[in-house]
Amino acid sequence: MPTGQISVPEKIPEDTVILDLQNNDITEIKEDDFKGLHKLYGLFLINNKISKIHPKAFRHLNHLRLLYLSYNLLTEIPANLPPNVVELRFHENKINKIQKDAFKGLRKLHVLELGANPLTNSGIELGAFNGVSTLYVGMAEAKLTAIPKDFPTSMTELNLDYNKINKVEIEDFIRYKNLLRLRLGFNQIKSVENGSFASIPNVREIHLDNNRLKKVPPGLSSLRYLQVIFLHGNKISSVGVNDFCPIRPSIKKNLYTGISLFANPVKYWDVQPATFRCVSGRRGVQLGNFRK
Repeated sequence: MPTGQISVPEKIPEDTVILDLQNNDITEIKEDDFKGLHKLYGLFLINNKISKIHPKAFRHLNHLRLLYLSYNLLTEIPANLPPNVVELRFHENKINKIQKDAFKGLRKLHVLELGANPLTNSGIELGAFNGVSTLYVGMAEAKLTAIPKDFPTSMTELNLDYNKINKVEIEDFIRYKNLLRLRLGFNQIKSVENGSFASIPNVREIHLDNNRLKKVPPGLSSLRYLQVIFLHGNKISSVGVNDFCPIRPSIKKNLYTGISLFANPVKYWDVQPATFRCVSGRRGVQLGNFRK
């Protein structure tokens, strides 16, 4: 579609499968804007000026799988989202509230991107994620001060980079047993409570870089499948010989492919070689010098 549109064009062919309206000046989605588009698979409304979407705008879009609404002016999640959507992207709007049942019925969802919105913990209503099943949740670059406890239990990847989270507690991951990748980089985390990662035994990758940790988080050595742990850019001053690997060699553990500890005040010459006995190779560990 040509740029410069201030509203959704009329008389869109009913056999349209992909509708690309990004980079326009559309301010509102009206009730009948997509009427008759029963075959629509992808709807791209990125980079417009949309602040209002009619509650019935997406009715009958039962074949819609991709709905991209990033870079708009929405302040809350639109009502009655398409039931079979697989990717739902709201990156960089003005969403400061997620109401109860906002995503109810979205059981085929794979990606839910909510990053770069001014969301606080209090802005996420209890039950906001009721009835939704998704694999990825992104809420980076928000205003969270703690890890929300009400995300979908189905998710395998959680991205909370660039928030204001200051600690990790035992109850934070109890509901998220399926997590494989966890991103908590660029927060203000000073401590990780012992046992916090015990609820996510299948995790493969943890990002805790660019925080305020003074020591390696406890419990990493018991995570059998953990292969990547980023801890660079913290305040870690020492590393113990059993911080990463099981004490007993009989305990099976996937080898690490990446451990980053650079940009910490740790004296790397004091770290015992056996500390990295469960790393796949020499290049799997990044220490480097510390510079204030």
